[in-house]
Amino acid sequence: MISTGSTMEILKSTRHSKITGDLGECLTLYWLSKHNFECARIDHTGIDIFAKHPKRNERLGISVKSRSRTAGKEEASILIERKQFERAKKACEAFDCVPYFSIFVDAADAFRLYLLPMSKLEDQLGTNKTVNWKMTAKSMDAYRADRAIALLELRASEPSWGALAT
Repeated sequence: MISTGSTMEILKSTRHSKITGDLGECLTLYWLSKHNFECARIDHTGIDIFAKHPKRNERLGISVKSRSRTAGKEEASILIERKQFERAKKACEAFDCVPYFSIFVDAADAFRLYLLPMSKLEDQLGTNKTVNWKMTAKSMDAYRADRAIALLELRASEPSWGALAT
């Protein structure tokens, strides 16, 4: 960490974006697996995870979008471009599955993972080039209340680095 006046700024490693993406995928897999979904991480254009719903005969093709936010930037929207919708849709057609998005955000005080059908986001896309998944307090309250959106929220606390601090 470095001091920037009255706040502390967290310096991130050069690979932090890649590691954040991997964490978002692994946390999505963990959450699904814990709730009896058969699932696997895949390497395919448009989708990152295959999952089978434990009760419905439904296969999900999940595109994971992961972002890391520092203190003061927690409310920055997650932008999802039209081409990402098209890629996910194409992959899901090829593998006969329903397109979903998993949106993972590492904010200053919490990790939040939202899982929702792509159709929910397509309503916002319309003729726009991107969807802005808003991270304001008001938007997050609306997501919590929406039964079409599954939410996993983990609270974070300031770590104690012990001997690594020096």
